[in-house]
Amino acid sequence: MSIKRYVFSSCSLSMNGCQGDDHDPRAPIGTIETRTFPAVSTPALAVESLNAAIADMQSQPSASDSGIIRLEVPILEQIEALDWLHSQDQSLHLPRCFFSGRNRITISDLSQSINGNAFNPRTSTSVEDNDVVSVAGVGSAVLFRSLHPFSYHDWLSIKRFLSKNCPLIRAYGAIRFDERASISPEWKAFGSFYFMVPQVEFDELEGSSKIAATIAWDNALSCTYRNAIASLKMTMARVSSVVTRLRQEASHAYITSTDHDPSRKSWDKSVNQALERIKGDYSLLKKVVLARSSKVVTSTDVNPLAWLGSLKGEGKDAYQFCLQPPESPAFIGNTPEQLFRRDEFSIFSEALAATRARGGSESLDLQIAHDLFSSPKDHHEFAIVRENIRRKLEAVCSSVVINPEKVVRKLSRVQHLYGRFSGTLRSEDDEFTILSSLHPTPAVCGFPTEVARDFITDTEMFDRGMYAGPVGFFGGRQSEFAVGIRSALIGKGIGALIYAGLGIVEGSDPALEWEELELKASQFMKLMKLEVPTLATTV
Repeated sequence: MSIKRYVFSSCSLSMNGCQGDDHDPRAPIGTIETRTFPAVSTPALAVESLNAAIADMQSQPSASDSGIIRLEVPILEQIEALDWLHSQDQSLHLPRCFFSGRNRITISDLSQSINGNAFNPRTSTSVEDNDVVSVAGVGSAVLFRSLHPFSYHDWLSIKRFLSKNCPLIRAYGAIRFDERASISPEWKAFGSFYFMVPQVEFDELEGSSKIAATIAWDNALSCTYRNAIASLKMTMARVSSVVTRLRQEASHAYITSTDHDPSRKSWDKSVNQALERIKGDYSLLKKVVLARSSKVVTSTDVNPLAWLGSLKGEGKDAYQFCLQPPESPAFIGNTPEQLFRRDEFSIFSEALAATRARGGSESLDLQIAHDLFSSPKDHHEFAIVRENIRRKLEAVCSSVVINPEKVVRKLSRVQHLYGRFSGTLRSEDDEFTILSSLHPTPAVCGFPTEVARDFITDTEMFDRGMYAGPVGFFGGRQSEFAVGIRSALIGKGIGALIYAGLGIVEGSDPALEWEELELKASQFMKLMKLEVPTLATTV
């Protein structure tokens, strides 16, 4: 059976079925270009300008056999990308994506004075250097998906369509936590990886916005310029230029049932088995991350974008994302953890491990942070993550700096031990090496990686899918990936599958770890009413 490597939106399997198994990923694209048009005051005028530009392109076909062209129109108003995506008709059956980077990490986010462990803030605060706040997209100019594990060949196939001269042509998507594992029905549409260059995209910037349309074609794959234009026009005709604000409030749905996998009893058994293995005289296992999938059935369907909107207050400390293939559940998340960010040859990564709740008062919060920082068990868990990332970065970087080495990072609901890395890649191709070696980190899998992954495979009875996998984008100039934790899969027929996990090391206690699972899942659970409302009666 032939598995497609990438598919153009105008040449899907339901049309002329072009697929990229036999393509040369190193073959250059004939044209890679960004065309920017004059700024306008409203989304409606921006859409009008894009439609005129597409009509001009249709009347003047490109001479290149292959290409990708991005048309963009600035809007003189900052409009939230999530509002724009929410305003699009959800019945269009088009793939959609959303990605929002974190705010800059500031000194106030980090407890730098505990036990005198200070750090240099000048090298620890940068997260995002350009002015893109968040990106939403519908339709795919190019879609990359496979049932096979993500490979160097696949990475080259994506990079073929990207250029440093067109930095906002990006492929957004995610990769499974364990690509070796069988794919369960709820994750089938995502494959082992799923990346899309949006056909129509809305960029929220600092102080302004931008709407863009992208066309891609390759005659070698029977995906012609003419067909690509026709597909883009069809998508543009279905895009709404009226943007309505997404109400950021808890869902009106109430929970009718909740089913944890594993159950509390099975969780205790799994944690104790892990501890026995870790303590074994001849065991290599030092840490394993066990996860829980909580299936929540609600009285009405949950809107995944409404959930993201409700989490926005916490989102300033986290990456937010949504990835949804056509007619499939949506994978959404609100994750604080960065896997890596590449800015040309500069690379950045983080170690994040161990968790405590925030305190109800300043003094209690400081005491909890002190306990976290001083805990031998939590230091051990964090050190495993930090040293593993250090070794992997040193293998492909000419230099690696860790600053800070260990501090407490405070989020809105929880706090973690945190360290930050920066380095310089020796080669541009090392981006794939970074991705494939950093994932999965000991923070979401364990250590040693293969020993921990085998334990997870033998122990967990559910499919993690993209949970705890890389989620983000590849770009010509920059790439950035978060770790897909604090996430959920939401769709009709499955309700909400809410995922949470934590590291098991020597000294872990099953009851305390279950409480931590509840804490991590609470950001989603709080969005729903926990009790069925009582029916009114007449007397």
